[in-house]
Amino acid sequence: MQLITRGALGWPTSTAPSQTTARGVKVHYTGGDVPVSLLKNHAGCISLWQDFRRAHLANVQENYSDIAYNYAGCWHGYVLEGRGVGRRTGANGNQELNRAHYAVLGLVGKSGLTEPNDALLHALRDAIEHLQAHGAGKEIAGHKDGLATLCPGGPLYTWVQRGAPRPTVWTPVEPDPGKGRPVVDLSLLLAAAKADPVKKGTPVSYAGVLVVEKALVEERLLARSLADGHFGTATQAAYGLWQMRCGWRGKDADGLPGKASLTKLGARRGFDVKE
Repeated sequence: MQLITRGALGWPTSTAPSQTTARGVKVHYTGGDVPVSLLKNHAGCISLWQDFRRAHLANVQENYSDIAYNYAGCWHGYVLEGRGVGRRTGANGNQELNRAHYAVLGLVGKSGLTEPNDALLHALRDAIEHLQAHGAGKEIAGHKDGLATLCPGGPLYTWVQRGAPRPTVWTPVEPDPGKGRPVVDLSLLLAAAKADPVKKGTPVSYAGVLVVEKALVEERLLARSLADGHFGTATQAAYGLWQMRCGWRGKDADGLPGKASLTKLGARRGFDVKE
């Protein structure tokens, strides 16, 4: 199972009610538009998942304690952690239904991407089996099996009715090499971070610095005007704040990137890391 954890998403431990067993798992879809661009943009899948959590936490009427689903499956075969195992779902409609089944979401909609690919079905199957290994019974159903709703949509529900089988052949959907996620080389980034402060007009030593700076801007830790491609004192201070946000303190939050903190930043802001 290719799992992107809550920690990698920058989320704290779920405060959803504990529930160690259920009859089974129910499958859901988004019910909205899912952009076709997600097929070549794994970062977009993560952003959509993060948007769901923000929307659920902002829903005063429903009073969610967390994102409603236990897990989601994305178009690139990844399982995205929501409430996780041992937590009651908030997605099935009411307390009785939520106690009966855990919930997994396929990033499929009513428009845009409506037909799940093999990678997404593999991810959903991974999530279902993971829940079954941690207290869920063998029952697999659609959201509509317990509530008057269109969810999980025609294509996903057909798959559920067939027993939610794992595809026999899977060719992962890879991002377009010309338009895929940026890759930041940790060793080159560290070399740039440890270099002497640059004078105005000095050429950028490593383009990956700007990728990281833009991510720090998006996290509201660095002023946009200071994202200049040089890993200077302002960027180091901003990166130190990011490390503190990740839970590091003291010398572990010195503003010099490490693999763990950089990977977390990349998972949130759309770039990969290599050493």
